[in-house]
Amino acid sequence: MEAETSWTTYPYNYITTYVPEAESYSDHTDDDDTKVETFSMDSLLPNDLLERILSFLPIASIFRAGSVCKRWNEIVSSQRFLSNFSNNDYVPQSPWYFMFTSTDDPSGYAYDPVIKKWYGFDLPCIETSNWFVASSCGLVCFMDNDFRNKIYVSNPITRQWRRLTEPPGHRSTDYTALSTSVNRAKQSYSVSIVKSKQVPGVFFQWELSVHLYSSESMTWTTRLTDVLTGWRGGDESVICDNVLYFLIYSTGGSDHRHGLVALNLSSSSGVLMKSFIPMPCSLTCGRLMNLKEKLVVVGGIGKQDRPDIIKGIGVWCLKEGGGGRREWQEVARMPQRFFQGFGELDDVFASSGSDDMVYVQSYGSPALLTFDMTLKCWKWSQKCPVSKKFPLQLFTGFCFEPRLEIAP
Repeated sequence: MEAETSWTTYPYNYITTYVPEAESYSDHTDDDDTKVETFSMDSLLPNDLLERILSFLPIASIFRAGSVCKRWNEIVSSQRFLSNFSNNDYVPQSPWYFMFTSTDDPSGYAYDPVIKKWYGFDLPCIETSNWFVASSCGLVCFMDNDFRNKIYVSNPITRQWRRLTEPPGHRSTDYTALSTSVNRAKQSYSVSIVKSKQVPGVFFQWELSVHLYSSESMTWTTRLTDVLTGWRGGDESVICDNVLYFLIYSTGGSDHRHGLVALNLSSSSGVLMKSFIPMPCSLTCGRLMNLKEKLVVVGGIGKQDRPDIIKGIGVWCLKEGGGGRREWQEVARMPQRFFQGFGELDDVFASSGSDDMVYVQSYGSPALLTFDMTLKCWKWSQKCPVSKKFPLQLFTGFCFEPRLEIAP
C-alpha cells in the first residue's frame, strides 16, 4: 500500500506564506452582447460562517485549504480559527500514531484513525528513533539516548519547537523515564525526568531522583532524591492530574516483578515507597498512559509458571477504592485472534495512548492495533507503508494528539 501524499507537501508554514488574491473572471459567448459573470459561491458567505464550515475539515485538509486563496489562508491561519478548530466537539479527532521507518532514521509515517490514512511525516528535532519520547495534548518531548542532555519540546504538526536547558543530576544514568504534561488553561507545560543509577558496589540499592521542568519559570527543580533497596527505576512514567507515576522493577527479594509509585507534584514529597501500588498481575512489561486524566496501564500477561513468557495483553485503569486505597480495575483483555495476529510477540512491546484511544505495536512487525476505551473495541489499522526488510528489523512508535493551537 502506498502512503497518502506526504505530509511535508503541506507544511504548516505554507498557510502563512503569500497566496494570490482570488480573481473573478468572465466567459464570452459567441454573442458579444451576452456576458455571463461567474463567481465563487464562498464569496457569498460571511467570514464567520465560512470559518465554521472549514472547521469541519479533517486536520490534514486544513493545510490544503490554506492554499486555495488569500481569504481562506487568512481564516485558517487566524488564532481564533486554530483554537475553535481544536475545540470543535462535532469534528471527530483522535490521537495519531507515528511509526518509525528504521532504527537509525527518525522519519516515518503518521496514522490518522478517523480517516484511516497514513501520511509521510518528518519529525522536528529528533535525530534517531531510539530517543526518549513523551507526549501530551499536542506537544511531544524528545530526549537523546546518549548523554540525555538534548531535550526538545515540539508541536509535530506546526513544527514549532524549543530546546530546554540541561536538567540537573547525573548524565550517565542506568535508567531514565521521560514524561510531559500540558495545562491547556494556562497554555503551559511541565517535563519530568526520573533518573535511576545503581549504587556503586551495591547491587540491591539504586539512587533515584526526580527532576521537573516548568515552562512558566523555564527552570528545572529537583523534586526528589532517594535510595531504593530491592527496587530500581525504569523507563516508564506518566503525569496524570498533576501526579507523577512511574514503574519500578524488583532486583530481588519481592513477590512482585513490577510496582507503581506516585509523586504528587503539587505538594512536598514524602516517603516514596509509601505510595507503592502492586501491579494487577504478573506482567512481562507495562506501558503507562494518561487517558483523560486517568492512569491506564497496558501490560503483557505472564504465564503462571513462566511469568517472563507472555500469554496475552490486558488493559487496566487505576481507580480509587475504599479507605483511600487505589486499586486496578480491568478494562479489557486482547482477544486471542488479535494477539495471535501479531505473529511471534515478544514479552515486551510498544503501546501508548491518549484521549480514548490505545495503540499496541509489536517490535517485530509494522502491524498496528487500536483499542477504543469507550466502545471497548479492538481494530487493526490500515496497513502501514513500512515493510519488514530483514528478520531482525525492529519497529516502534508513539501516540500524539494533532493540534494546531498549542505551541512549546
